[in-house]
Amino acid sequence: MKKIYLFTLFMLCQTLRLLAQSGPIDQFRAYKFGMFLHWGLYAQTAGDWKNHIVKGGEHFMLYERIPVNEYATIANQFNPIKFDADAWVKQAKAAGMKYVVFTAKHHDGFAMYNSASSDYNIVKRSPFKRDPVAELAKACKKYNLMLCLYYSLGRDWQDPDVPTNWPVKAGRSNTWDYPNEDGKVFNRYFERKVKPQITELLNNYGPIGVLWFDTPELISKSESAELKALVHKLQPNCLVNNRIGNGLGDFSISEQSLTPSSKKAWESCLTIGKNWGYNRHDSTWKSPEVLVRHLVEVVANGGNLLLNIGPQGDGTFPDWATARLNAIGGWMKTNHEAIYGTQPWLAVKESTATAEESSTIEASKNATKDAVFDGTPQTIAPDVYYTAKGKVIYVFLRSWLTPQVILKQINNQTASVKDISLLGSKKRIKWTGTNQELKLDLPADFKNITDVPVYVLKITTN
Repeated sequence: MKKIYLFTLFMLCQTLRLLAQSGPIDQFRAYKFGMFLHWGLYAQTAGDWKNHIVKGGEHFMLYERIPVNEYATIANQFNPIKFDADAWVKQAKAAGMKYVVFTAKHHDGFAMYNSASSDYNIVKRSPFKRDPVAELAKACKKYNLMLCLYYSLGRDWQDPDVPTNWPVKAGRSNTWDYPNEDGKVFNRYFERKVKPQITELLNNYGPIGVLWFDTPELISKSESAELKALVHKLQPNCLVNNRIGNGLGDFSISEQSLTPSSKKAWESCLTIGKNWGYNRHDSTWKSPEVLVRHLVEVVANGGNLLLNIGPQGDGTFPDWATARLNAIGGWMKTNHEAIYGTQPWLAVKESTATAEESSTIEASKNATKDAVFDGTPQTIAPDVYYTAKGKVIYVFLRSWLTPQVILKQINNQTASVKDISLLGSKKRIKWTGTNQELKLDLPADFKNITDVPVYVLKITTN
């Protein structure tokens, strides 16, 4: 009975906290699942440059040391006439995602919207002449998804005033066009490009849920504070992630990792394959089962999962990405209540065994190449994770093989368990409990519920 009492007290405290602090960050945390979209000139080249496979994926301008004027010629062929913002957002919604993060400007400095402050953008430089952010804003409003925008902050290979310091001085700078690293003054770039473009993004496209900054590099504390003040002045409800720099973010990021990066709000961003941007040489992709396992683990630890898609140069999603989104969507249709708006339970998982190491890109000593890296566990084995909502405990049976279930975290509380059901099944479930464990059998046909072998028990308590 002690664990149920503690659970009830815990959920009461969580409810009081949410009532007292309800705001944009709580809404964001309740959404749990979003789509990351890396789309830019690198999608047009698709992993090739001058008849060879590039190094560094979507970062190939850096790895191949391509001059700005030469790299900019890619825009002359970039005409993604099959781009359909409505179809993208509709696909995200069908997959169970609640928000979209789109790359308004990546490290190459090319703006994927109609920027008045820099003509280095898709409308002015490409034959496409359309503004993807404007079209995505319209589609997100139609399908009630939150639009968020990615902005590369401390890396911009088109601008002459952007010094870097990772992993060493000038390690991610454009030193072939602009070799005088010591002569670069970040604040000139900050005033000339960053502030005007952030102002455009927040003024021209309606409500933006998150400005998802990347690579703060050498931004000063005063500049981070000034940038956050600008964001809140233009859109008070817009969140910023920790990559605004200097500890001023509303939530933290675990890149290519399932390890919580904060005791409070955090988000894991993951690729399906190796690369963030579309690369035709990608050939190994996470299965729907692995992706759902990752979603469950992140949510059980109190985080959000931001799953990346790299659209092709013609504006369409790769077939392998669409297939995985459809599979996840089928699973979410049955099990979404165990994801949205839930909290971590008293126990994150059933097993006390040490989990396979999952490290962030920032922490990995071997991550010398930040373009292609994956620190997520790839093993698949049956295990149990938990989430909670109100008086309900959700039990995720990941990669489950047999009808028999033994839950040692839920023990000595049979009288406090009001009902147990299996999401997606109408068949009754009987259970027995002792001081050590709770036992039950799933319906014999439980594997028919979903094509993804992750099943969810709903335990309602008194």
